[in-house]
Amino acid sequence: MKKLINNPAIVVEEALSGMAHAYPHLLRVNFCPNYIVRADAPRRGKVAVIAGGGSGHEPMHGGFVGLGMLDAACPGPIFTSPSPDQILAAAAAVDGGAGLLFIVKNYTGDVLNFAIAAEECQLAGVPVQTVLIHDDVAVEDSLYTAGRRGVGVTVLAEKICGAAAEAGASLEEVAAIGRKVSEQGRSMGVALTSCIVPAVGRPTFVLPDDEMEIGIGIHGEPGRRRAPLQSADAITDILATTIFDDLPFTRGSRVIALVNGMGGTPLMELYIIFRRLAELCEERDITISRNLIGNYITALEMAGCSLTLLAVDDELLHWWDAPVHTPALRW
Repeated sequence: MKKLINNPAIVVEEALSGMAHAYPHLLRVNFCPNYIVRADAPRRGKVAVIAGGGSGHEPMHGGFVGLGMLDAACPGPIFTSPSPDQILAAAAAVDGGAGLLFIVKNYTGDVLNFAIAAEECQLAGVPVQTVLIHDDVAVEDSLYTAGRRGVGVTVLAEKICGAAAEAGASLEEVAAIGRKVSEQGRSMGVALTSCIVPAVGRPTFVLPDDEMEIGIGIHGEPGRRRAPLQSADAITDILATTIFDDLPFTRGSRVIALVNGMGGTPLMELYIIFRRLAELCEERDITISRNLIGNYITALEMAGCSLTLLAVDDELLHWWDAPVHTPALRW
């Protein structure tokens, strides 16, 4: 194992410390428990948007804390859910009196711990709504979930819900927008290599040089099947066709397209993937109204990518285009 780390036991804390030094104008970092909040939190009268999950998926979620996106992020240990105490502490730090929106990926630990935190908040008189993200079309159930996993649509939901909350929408309105995003988005990924969890020190799974894992999860959990390694165009065809057929996306649809690197894939290769995705959309009379290409929800240094398509209308595009200023996303 070759990694730019000091001690595997404290990689999350040292990374959080680095973020605190790098972005003091955007965020504050708390330790014991670990959470990240926007620098101007709490914002009075604003719905606070909170997300979290295991570390190792950077920039998600901490890199999306800031104006127009998340008010707080709760980073758990690598590939492990944050605790209810973390979530409650973060919620208290950003509660502006207008309620809390939890954006939760559909992994058993995340769902359980955010539910516990939501119940505690509600008992204390703080209104909470939860948006569950379950967009991965690869498998219906996995090692970590009952139902589909939450993956790339998470990033899009955090941006769109964050914009609506920033503009002063009510908790019910922001939650409805988030659920609309969750229902209208689909994702699927492929892995070319495994990743290495620092505390383990060896690859999570063995993948021969001439094979790929189709439908991989963001923790390295198995996908639909192993297959011989194919060209970028062939891989894009497999992922995109599965996504197209699942919603289904129809002629005349408008979409936001996310071509996401899993942590170890050069941007050059992601552009090659996007090139083919654009061709496939054009063939189906689907308009890519906006796109995002890069590493946004990763699995440490895994080589591979995921595709996400979100069917949009004028409302969702309005919130997508609204200003955002976070460490990992800004316009």
